[in-house]
Amino acid sequence: MAEGKGRVCVTGGTGFIGSWIIKRLLEDGYTVNTTVRSSPGQKKDVSFLTNLPGASEKLNIFNADLSNPESFNAAIEGCVGIFHTATPVDFEVNEPEEVVTKRTIDGALGILRACKNSKTLKRVVYTSSGSAVSFQEREEDVLDESYWSDVNILRNVKPFAWSYAVSKTLTEKAVLEFGKEHGLDVVTVVPNFVIGPFICYKLPSSIYASMPFLFGDIDKHPFRISRLQMVHVDDVAQAHIFLLEHSNPKGRYNCSAFTTTVEEIIDIISSKYPEIQIPKSKVLMGANGPTFPLLTSKKLMDTGFEFKYSVEKMIEDTIECCKENGYL
Repeated sequence: MAEGKGRVCVTGGTGFIGSWIIKRLLEDGYTVNTTVRSSPGQKKDVSFLTNLPGASEKLNIFNADLSNPESFNAAIEGCVGIFHTATPVDFEVNEPEEVVTKRTIDGALGILRACKNSKTLKRVVYTSSGSAVSFQEREEDVLDESYWSDVNILRNVKPFAWSYAVSKTLTEKAVLEFGKEHGLDVVTVVPNFVIGPFICYKLPSSIYASMPFLFGDIDKHPFRISRLQMVHVDDVAQAHIFLLEHSNPKGRYNCSAFTTTVEEIIDIISSKYPEIQIPKSKVLMGANGPTFPLLTSKKLMDTGFEFKYSVEKMIEDTIECCKENGYL
């Protein structure tokens, strides 16, 4: 099999971000190993990956699970780069937070141990989350990469998706510390609400969380916010690849392109898609939810990265994909 630009591994290949990274890597000429969590007695449909252009020649799919970090060894072997996007997403806290956090950290560090022993690996790019930055007591309205969410506040207050935020915060800290201690080149990408088109079969949770009014009454949704920072999934994928290929990236990189409000999003949708009926809501009529601080992406842009998508294009691509897949 021709290697092209090199062999890389994407963990969590069936996810929203992971699958789009695979799509872009194949288009860029990489050979891609990806991991899929196996389900006992059930074969997962990955045709949306195997049908991608170039997949028949350059995509290899492995079964792996964060509960068994050694299961990633075969997928990592021979790779020059790793994109670790796999993570448990349990917004409803169906499992105890401590269990999810331990599994996430142990899985990530197990993968990094395999990377440390690799003779070919050059860099690991870890997908974090804006929730690893935003939850804290602060006076500043704009936060750079030096800020971290306070897990004590998360555990005490328990806002929506608090368990996910704890696991992402502590796992990102752990992977950066591991890289520092063991001389492994690790960088992290910190996106906020990711929207846009998707090739995975399931509606991405970040699309539902950022625009729940598209899929039902927002008053029934527990996560109500008045101001959002959003980024197109393609910009997120390209940022991951950019940081893999960059000569000398360092540490964390916020990846949030635009700030907008729920009202502005609805105005764009109503103007472009008048047939979509937005349900009336006390929230949408001015009973605003919390305002999160803004994540600045100056560090990423200073390295030479350019965001390509406007907020209007992000919303349009999201709506069109949701319509094509029968969600609207």
